[in-house]
Amino acid sequence: MNDRVEDAIESVRRMQDMVLERRLFRGYPGVARMVSGAAALFAGAALSARWMPARPEAHLAAWAGVLGLALTVNYAALGWWFIRHQEVRTRPRLLKPALDAVPALAAGAVLTLALVARESYDLLFGTWLSLYGLAQTAYRNSLPPGIHKVGLCYVAAGIYYLAFAEGSFLNPWPVGAAFFAGEWVSGVILYKRQTGDSEPTAEPETRDCDGNDEESMR
Repeated sequence: MNDRVEDAIESVRRMQDMVLERRLFRGYPGVARMVSGAAALFAGAALSARWMPARPEAHLAAWAGVLGLALTVNYAALGWWFIRHQEVRTRPRLLKPALDAVPALAAGAVLTLALVARESYDLLFGTWLSLYGLAQTAYRNSLPPGIHKVGLCYVAAGIYYLAFAEGSFLNPWPVGAAFFAGEWVSGVILYKRQTGDSEPTAEPETRDCDGNDEESMR
């Protein structure tokens, strides 16, 4: 009898874990995305100023600063979310969606180093847009659907920039405007979800230990 009770309890625990893992990921706040977008637009304005040296190295350093700020803001917010919620602290696997974007971002870092080493600076913007977009599409099952759509727009913009545009790395406005628009749209989507204005999260269908639908048993 005790064994059957323990099996039932374990089944309930596994079911609870499955429900928690399928919830939308709430570790990325919309405000952090908006700050990142504003930083990209500010960098575009600063880099287009007359006093800015017209050298790829100076522009690359400025964009590295934008990346550093964006990573700091977003992952600091993620860490604060982890600290504030006991449910997350007791189930660290809820942080798993934060790792979904790592492969695309890592590929972007490697390609950036390779292009810089070959002084192919004009290919950087298209590469960044494409791979950052792929990182957003990796959140398809853990963030609101709008984030996935924004990611596809990033990918399309990156492909267009690589294949058809004749832009220069010393013209910061295309990528600055693209990241500003994309991050603000993403930020609004996440902010609306956090304030309860977006559509409610659909909870997965749950069943009891015998496989019966709980809704039909009520």
